[in-house]
Parts: sequence; C-alpha cells; structure tokens
Amino acid sequence: VQLQASGGGLVQPGDSLRLSCAGSERIFSSYVVGWFRQVAGKAREFVASVGWSGDRGIYADSVKGRFTISRDSAKNTVYLQMNRLKPEDTAVYYCRARPIGQNWTSSDYWGQGTQVTVSS
Repeated sequence: VQLQASGGGLVQPGDSLRLSCAGSERIFSSYVVGWFRQVAGKAREFVASVGWSGDRGIYADSVKGRFTISRDSAKNTVYLQMNRLKPEDTAVYYCRARPIGQNWTSSDYWGQGTQVTVSS
C-alpha cells in the first residue's frame, strides 16, 4: 500500500496551496484519509480527515474555515485545499489512511511528507 503526497511549496501569507494524496483504489474505497502536519521538534498533529463518501470533513480548530479536504474517488486522490495561509501553517504535511471504523493507530498507512512554508 502506498500513499503519495505532493503539492507543497513556499508561499506568502494569505496565499493558497493545494496538497494531493494519491493512493490505491483499495485505500480510497474503504479507508478514512487524513492530513497531519509536523513542525521540527514538535509532535505530529491532526489537520483534517475525510471519510470514504467524501461528504463530510473533520478539521482541527486551527484550520477550520480556511482548509477544505475533499476526495476524488475516480482518481483515488484526496486533496487539502489550504487558503489564507499563515506562517504558523508552516510544517511538513503527511497524508495518512486508516480503516473505516477504527481509530488512528501505529498500523496506519502514511505517505511521505511534503513541505509547506509560509513566509514573506
């Protein structure tokens, strides 16, 4: 099982960026997919997640109203649209997948990180 994250970059405060997480059909038909982020020296934190139907996203308070998570089942891809970016959004972003109905655990699948840097 592989997850491929992409879309990071260097942007200015207030800009937008879209991250993509591509994976196998098996993952995206029966897994919850989420985005997590990590700043050096700090624990990885939850950003957003979306269920298999893609009709409801769950967000961390820090990104609510600015980020939108969505999934395209035809492309087996989950997106994280990040608007009104702030310097504190700077982190390495990871996508993660877990089976529906289970909690996030150490057995989950992870993609490689993609760096997002928000700086003027």
